[in-house]
Order: sequence, then C-alpha cells, then structure tokens
Amino acid sequence: MSAAAWIIRAAALVASEADRLTRLDAAIGDGDHGHNLDRGFTAAAAAIDGAAVDREAPPGRILIAAGRAIVSRTGGASGPLYGTALRRAGKALGDAPVVSAAGLGDALRAALDGVTELGGASEGDKTMVDALAPAVAACENALAEGGDLETCARAAAEAAAAGADATVPLQARKGRASYLGERSIGHIDPGAVSTALILRALAETAS
Repeated sequence: MSAAAWIIRAAALVASEADRLTRLDAAIGDGDHGHNLDRGFTAAAAAIDGAAVDREAPPGRILIAAGRAIVSRTGGASGPLYGTALRRAGKALGDAPVVSAAGLGDALRAALDGVTELGGASEGDKTMVDALAPAVAACENALAEGGDLETCARAAAEAAAAGADATVPLQARKGRASYLGERSIGHIDPGAVSTALILRALAETAS
C-alpha cells in the first residue's frame, strides 16, 4: 500500500464531495465540514507532492506528515480529529517500509483510539466513530480470517459506508449536532460520511 497514494486519492474524493459534505453539515452542524476538510486534505496532498515529505519515506512517516498538515489547515474539530487519526496510524506503522495486512489493522485501531480519546465519542453518538469503529472491527475480522491487505482494506471501507448510513436514525450525543437533540434524528452524520470516503480511498489504493 502506498500511503502517499492513499492520501492523494482521499484528497481527491473529499474535494469532489466537499459541497455535499458541507450541505450535510449545514443540516445539523456548522455548515463548514466539507470545505474545511477539503482544505486540510489539499494541504496534506500538497505536502506529499512537495518538498515537505519524501514520497519514498516509510508509510508511517507519510501519514504523520499528512496528519500534521491537516491539523494546520483544517478548522473546527475536524482538524484535530482527522489529524490525530492519521498521526496515530502513522506512529503505529513506525518505520516499516511496507504496510502489511496486520500493520493496517494496527494502524486503524490506533487511529480509532486517538479519535475516541480526543473527542470522547463512542459508537452510537452519531459521529465519525460510527464509521471508523465498524471499519476497524471489519478489518480485524478479515485479518483473523487470513485476509490480505486489499481484502482487509475493502472490508473496512464497506463497513465504514454502512456505519455512516446507520447514523441517520441516531440522535447526536456529541459535537455541535448534539445541541439539536431529537432534531438531529433523520440526518446522516457528515463526519461519518467523510470517514467512509477516506476509507474508500484506502481500499482503492490498497492493491
């Protein structure tokens, strides 16, 4: 797996869906999620394409650099959350020259741990965790069944997409959407949607 290719593909997907993500956020949040995240991932992709990081560096270092770029350019809560996820994933990978299926599982688990520690959200709170947690579980299940890197990444992406869809009937208990109470029911969580997009990019570049 090329970490650089993953981040660059994620940036492209986020850019293509930025308006939709912002509309989803406008319904239950600040209305800036898509454009904020677009700026962050654009900066991350630029860091990888520019002199800020060697594209031939170990995948872990690339993810840490991408996480730093996202934190520096993404407003609101998204920057710290997505930046932490990538930096924790990168630290879990360490200086390994390639990403194995087991390494991917460790990286995604570290990303989830970082997000839950920082944001305090659990599954069912209608946040990005509702996409990321099932993705981690699906990756680990695929790994336990002997799945290779591509299989584990695909399982994670599919579970993330299903998890995002499952936020529609939930009442938000964390973040800006929680201020709406029952009015948050019936809307998909934009953070879960963007998380699913990022994991879709992972699956597309994992082969």
